[in-house]
Amino acid sequence: MKLFPYGHATHPEWGMAVELVLAQLRAQMASPDYADQPTLGLVYITDHFAAHAQDLLDHVCHALPGVTDWSGTVGVGIAANQVEYFDEPAVAILLCDLPPERYRVFSGVAPLSTHAVDGFVPHTALLHADGQTPDLTELITEMAQRTRSGYVFGGLSASRGASVQFSLSAQGSTAGRHPGSGVFQGGLSGVAFSADVPLISRVTQGCLPVAPERTITACEQHVLLTLDDRPALEVLLEDLQVSLSEPRAAMAKIRATLVGLSQGTQPSLRRTGEFGDEVMVRHLIGLDPERQAVAIAQAVEPGMRLTWCQRNASAARADLLRIGAEIRESLEPETLPLDLAQQLAEGSLSQPHPARRIAGAIYVSCAGRGGPHFGAPSAELQLVRRALGDVPLVGFFAGGEIAHQHVFGYTGVLTVFTSETESTE
Repeated sequence: MKLFPYGHATHPEWGMAVELVLAQLRAQMASPDYADQPTLGLVYITDHFAAHAQDLLDHVCHALPGVTDWSGTVGVGIAANQVEYFDEPAVAILLCDLPPERYRVFSGVAPLSTHAVDGFVPHTALLHADGQTPDLTELITEMAQRTRSGYVFGGLSASRGASVQFSLSAQGSTAGRHPGSGVFQGGLSGVAFSADVPLISRVTQGCLPVAPERTITACEQHVLLTLDDRPALEVLLEDLQVSLSEPRAAMAKIRATLVGLSQGTQPSLRRTGEFGDEVMVRHLIGLDPERQAVAIAQAVEPGMRLTWCQRNASAARADLLRIGAEIRESLEPETLPLDLAQQLAEGSLSQPHPARRIAGAIYVSCAGRGGPHFGAPSAELQLVRRALGDVPLVGFFAGGEIAHQHVFGYTGVLTVFTSETESTE
């Protein structure tokens, strides 16, 4: 598998931004290290271009006739290799060199079949979703169940305008590639991959526990009634060491507090004190002093585990480097020439190198993360580059991140396409 061509650019005019990206793609496709006939394109735009999504897609389809299938969405920011574009007009495109029989583009117009079609069996899937879609959590779970592995990854569109999604395919009811098709709003869309498409996907958390783990013992929908058989509000105030007799100080600390939720009886914390990737972080949305209850932005059930937490930049940096190291260590050959090993370790290669065995990558991060949370513009993406090296990468900053069968918050989901013989989720 050769490297995936990719390009990214910012410009006030969408047409100029696209032309800058196309120039990068064409130059790479002429290079022997990159794929010269990719068929699947992933396109991400900032919401400055949301109103021009259809014209933009029509333009790239005409310019790249060999790319028969497209998927993507809009974010308040988008990501590329070591660069993030926030609150500025920008576009990023990754062209995936995958045999057409190994993937399927789907949407509400062309849904993913629950049965094998032409021998294709979905193993994993990249999902783009509108966060305003009714019963979204159930839809994501149902989509995951349509895959052999049960693992899906991606994110929720994030836009101050239209929450557009791109979904255009040479197969099924989205076929035709005629102008005016392939841009949608609402529901789910994405790309399903067969088991023959090797990939590795990891979730990085951005919050740190600030209190002991508790068990939900009584609840009603979104309302926590008791934790460890004690009134939930009493436990919250005790764990945060605040009192409602001093409401200003108490509310300031409560507003800065989030809740980490997990299923099952296994502890949700790693030995390092950080959350595992099964933890979903949600907001506190209300207090009920009369019932001594706490309302959160997630329906819960008795037996679930809960930990009060707060966003933490140091923990987010450490965990991002951790998942990058896990991916890198699982892919690098056991033996390399010393000079090449040093260059890979230092990230000093001017071009992506096949020794990484990473053909391309997708990074979906929370819209509340990015450079400001990590201390400097593009700091988050520079950490990703430090972890993976100089590899083709695009993505977006989402209104919620999708991994496994859940929607996460304040996380990053990093997925790499590899030249390994087996995929790992």
